Amino acid sequence: MSPTLVIDVGAWSLKAGYASSDSDNTCHVAPNCVAKSRDGKTYVGSQLSQCTDYGEMTFRRPVQKGYVVNWPAEVAVLDNELQILRCDTADTNLIITEQANAPLQLTQNLDQMVFEHFDFAAVYRTTAPSLNAYNDTRSLFNDPPLADPSVINPADALFVIDSGHSHTTITPLLAGRPINPAIRRLDIGGKHLSNYLAELISLRHFSLIDEPHIVSQIKEDACFLSSDFQSDLEAAKAKDPSIVVDYVLPDYETHHRGFTRPHDPSYRAKMERLGVKQPADPLATREEVFPLGNERFVVPEILFTPSDIAMPQCGIAETLFQSLSTLPELLWQPFLANILLVGGNTLIPGFVERVEKGVRMLAPEDMVVRVRRAENPITSTWQGGCRMAADQDLMKNVLITRQEYQEHGPNWVTRQFAVRRPTNGKDI
Repeated sequence: MSPTLVIDVGAWSLKAGYASSDSDNTCHVAPNCVAKSRDGKTYVGSQLSQCTDYGEMTFRRPVQKGYVVNWPAEVAVLDNELQILRCDTADTNLIITEQANAPLQLTQNLDQMVFEHFDFAAVYRTTAPSLNAYNDTRSLFNDPPLADPSVINPADALFVIDSGHSHTTITPLLAGRPINPAIRRLDIGGKHLSNYLAELISLRHFSLIDEPHIVSQIKEDACFLSSDFQSDLEAAKAKDPSIVVDYVLPDYETHHRGFTRPHDPSYRAKMERLGVKQPADPLATREEVFPLGNERFVVPEILFTPSDIAMPQCGIAETLFQSLSTLPELLWQPFLANILLVGGNTLIPGFVERVEKGVRMLAPEDMVVRVRRAENPITSTWQGGCRMAADQDLMKNVLITRQEYQEHGPNWVTRQFAVRRPTNGKDI
């Protein structure tokens, strides 16, 4: 059988690699963007790693609000990454992810791209959360292993919270299949956190509105979710060193990435933050540094209380229960006991605890609530696709060949992807 390439198309990054192994080492992660630096150079996808100065860099991202809307840019990124992977598309099967309940035109655009532009031999198009059901979730939740571990079966019931760059989706999976009417979406993702952080820093210190890459790094380095919001607010006001830190911006000479360090409240530090050079060390290079206090936990808090930024949506825990309420109560316990977190935002310290606390407060007292973060929440979807591809009988049932696409056309392919489902003895 032809080799299978698995591509998880994310708004922030593209995860791609062959299904010969589900090790993290074989997953190629590349920025899903076309970027232009202030010296006029253009970087496509993984070429961004060659850039040494991210100051005033502009980004064009093909994926907006979870959907591919800039197809020329997406094709350019995929072209670059497929060359790196040395992919012979004419002899390669493809598993590629899309957003749940995507508009018809966008799904057909995706089919046209993979069959007509890239000429893949066969394709299976599916939603990203579905592939997570094929990972080894039993060991993650400390459940007894299967009698035959070589058998690749999807998890019986899995609640996937995927919090990425552009939004957060909550998807209940039954035997690996999404229950579409129960899928819920929160229109807050890492991009919104970065924008909010940039706004706060610009109001309190100096403008970073035109520095999205730097702000994203600040978010990754400094932000956390509070377990006691009011107490942490008071600690930040009192300049508690456990909350308040200094952030040193990159200068692209001595260091190319910013970093946090203990807060220095001294007069000299204040003058340096104001840009006043101190005579004690006239030859020293002035650092651009500013303090971070309640911004560290106020920013990610909007994932759980969107009303803080006047967004008329519920937080993650409440949105999960909106999804759960559409299901028969008989299914509540298996789903509440198997909540899986994936996506870059789940790496924020305190995220797992906040989700578990929020769900526990809303769940019936007699039900068990278990929340786990995937071993690698960035590549978890890709890993699930690799495990799924290892079942060749299953793949034969779901793949659409290029010849079928050419014979029957895009409308037929759309219908087939809607009705074909992975089957390996778990029909429901």
